Amino acid sequence: MRSLSTETSTDNLNSRDLLLIALTFSSGAIDAISYFGLGKVFSAFMTGNIVFLGFGIANAGGPNFLPVICALAFFATGAYLGTRITLPLPQNHGAWPGRVSATLAVVAVVEAVFLILWMASGAQPTTAMINVLLALFSLAMGLQTAAVRALGVPGVFTTAATFTLLAFAGDFAGSRPKAEAPRLAGVLAGLIAGAIAGGFLFVHAPSYAPVLPLVTTILVILGGVAFSRGQLPTPSMAAR
Repeated sequence: MRSLSTETSTDNLNSRDLLLIALTFSSGAIDAISYFGLGKVFSAFMTGNIVFLGFGIANAGGPNFLPVICALAFFATGAYLGTRITLPLPQNHGAWPGRVSATLAVVAVVEAVFLILWMASGAQPTTAMINVLLALFSLAMGLQTAAVRALGVPGVFTTAATFTLLAFAGDFAGSRPKAEAPRLAGVLAGLIAGAIAGGFLFVHAPSYAPVLPLVTTILVILGGVAFSRGQLPTPSMAAR
């Protein structure tokens, strides 16, 4: 029979995983909005943008060169700032430290600014405004990625699925713990669901599409704050 502390630790990790899945849902929605509304450029999936950058250098077509550079540069800026905010974490920081919620609060502010500018443009931004909006979304996704990375959850980045898919396959191949499988499957499903929801809103209610990732981020922040107040250190944290 499991001890109370072990059960509490398991509940902590399950709650954390739900928050991560929600963030991945938000990322999927953001990339749908970004791809369809901001010149076929991603704000979260930087691997795709690096490929687009190669297309541009080779003059082989693809999105315009400047928006791709803008997205890459501001994602890197967000990742740097997010890392500075979250690290170093306290020794016994638990499954969801306060600095992660603080970083996500900055993400929410940036997403709110995006929403204001998007609505002001009538969901039809000019070429110059597209670069500004890409910068905002990419900055937010860089911050979010750094915050999630600080948690040290294997196989989860919330803004890219390649390694998550590899880790998920590794669970069944015997190279990783199978206990990870529900979390990894949830993250993959969350990304797909977010892309579906973001794409649906962009088609049917484009002015309000950015509301979805903003509300999701706010809910994650509120959930994270409530969660961190009631959590106990996980066994690995308590043993340090």
